Amino acid sequence: MKTLIISNDKQGQARAYLAKHILENTAVRHGLSLVANVDNAELVIIIGESAPTSFNLQGKKTFTGPAEQAIREPEAFIHHAKTKANIYQQQNIVSTDQQNPVNIIAITACPTGVAHTFMAAKALETEAQNRGWQIKVETRGSVGTNNAITDAEIAAADLVIVAADIDVDLSPFSGKRLYRTSTGAALKRTAQELDNALTEAEIYTATGSTSASNAFNPSTNKKQESTSIYQHLMTGVSYMLPMVVAGGLCIALSFVFGIDAFKEPGTLASALMQIGGGSALALMVPVLAGYIAYSITGRTGLAPGLIGGMLAVSTGAGFLGGIIAGFLAGYVAKLLTTKLHLPQSMEALKPILIIPLVAALVTGLTMIYVVGKPVATIMEWLTHWLESMGTTNAVILGMILGGMMCTDMGGPVNKAAYAFGVGLLSAQTYGPMAAIMAAGMVPPLAMWLATMIARSKFEQSEREGGKAALVLGLCFITEGAIPFAAKDPVRVLPSCILGGAVTGALSMYFGVQLMAPHGGLFVLLIPGAITPVLTYLGAILVGAMLAGGVYGVVKRKEVGVVS
Repeated sequence: MKTLIISNDKQGQARAYLAKHILENTAVRHGLSLVANVDNAELVIIIGESAPTSFNLQGKKTFTGPAEQAIREPEAFIHHAKTKANIYQQQNIVSTDQQNPVNIIAITACPTGVAHTFMAAKALETEAQNRGWQIKVETRGSVGTNNAITDAEIAAADLVIVAADIDVDLSPFSGKRLYRTSTGAALKRTAQELDNALTEAEIYTATGSTSASNAFNPSTNKKQESTSIYQHLMTGVSYMLPMVVAGGLCIALSFVFGIDAFKEPGTLASALMQIGGGSALALMVPVLAGYIAYSITGRTGLAPGLIGGMLAVSTGAGFLGGIIAGFLAGYVAKLLTTKLHLPQSMEALKPILIIPLVAALVTGLTMIYVVGKPVATIMEWLTHWLESMGTTNAVILGMILGGMMCTDMGGPVNKAAYAFGVGLLSAQTYGPMAAIMAAGMVPPLAMWLATMIARSKFEQSEREGGKAALVLGLCFITEGAIPFAAKDPVRVLPSCILGGAVTGALSMYFGVQLMAPHGGLFVLLIPGAITPVLTYLGAILVGAMLAGGVYGVVKRKEVGVVS
């Protein structure tokens, strides 16, 4: 009997994967023939409490059971499936737009605007099309907006999905049913997120601010409230990154003429240092603070945030002070926007005079008299500790940062480590950033290696995915390993974390320095951007081989894979 085994996506990835794997092996022993397409299936076994809405099971023989039983008693589970399966009848079939939208528009945006933005868009498009829905996804990437949504398309849409980790202007969607999620969730749990969008989307009403944090009333959307602080921080980081990349590479170019060549006035090396260190990196913290505040409350927070960021630089509080200044300016401006009520004749003065002035004064005075000195002391201690730490501490720090980069493939833990490394660039501390970028390249490179050394264990589609992962890995796009991690998290994640930790430790041990926080191995085209080069490449190679080798050994061959 041709059999399809599926999960309803309402349990953890690890448990669902384990249950499915056990049942597949047991089903083969019972003489069942496994298929991958529901149209070819004569029997559908569902792991969970209900059938997933992403499959058309009408008229199919189906059996539903909990994951716990599938894991503990697979023989009995399969026996019951063969003997007690019933013909599936679709329940509560409705044609209203709210229950079954036929026209969806979506926006995806991540902090770096490189990987998650486009991978989440592709996942949403594929899943929606499989359900027979119309969908258009606008991507807000590092090169701008692609596939832009028009006013006519907004008017015709039944549902709006915003999968974003940064500030997105939602005002054009006022009056539409809108659902917010993250790019990671849209990519890894696409079917579940589309199901949630049907039941949890709410009518969005635009307020005076264009900030994403005002997308919903906090009392009616706890999910948005709990994730907003992370989104505000990532918005600031996303706007800051171009400054850091350009500044770091200009400084690296100045070193081509000699480490101290920039000290000679009037030379090209001096000009490059002035552009990179004197201008681009000098703007790094103010831009971070300004756009954190902008994310919180819109344009009224930008000026006080920029001012607070400049004061963080001048007081020596660095990027930690900039983060504090950004949140302080944003929430003060937001408080004034919502709580300060003036006569109608003076309302026009609020956004251009009163709010920027008061918020700038509160932020500035707090930075000067309260925050600046203590945070500057912390930054000075942190910089001194990083510069003077012994080999053992350096290796431990590298292991921690490297492991974090491989924990969730571009998720919050990965971004926390990345933001830490980027922030240290403002203090001319380049070692941690080298360990972070090296470790971030390990997961996709390791998956490519695994598909090469254990070729017979992978399906043809996975082998092709390994080739794509190789290119993404060379570009420092950790998300290239997500398709493998989503399918086999129990084995992929530990393997990658091990390889990333080793790479980070080796990078710190050899004292590798990296001037730019992005670009992967292509940064090698800029002389002086990475030093020393050979040990840096060696650290990446060792970590990738270790992770790829471990995964190649522990991975189990897929049922039906032909070598």
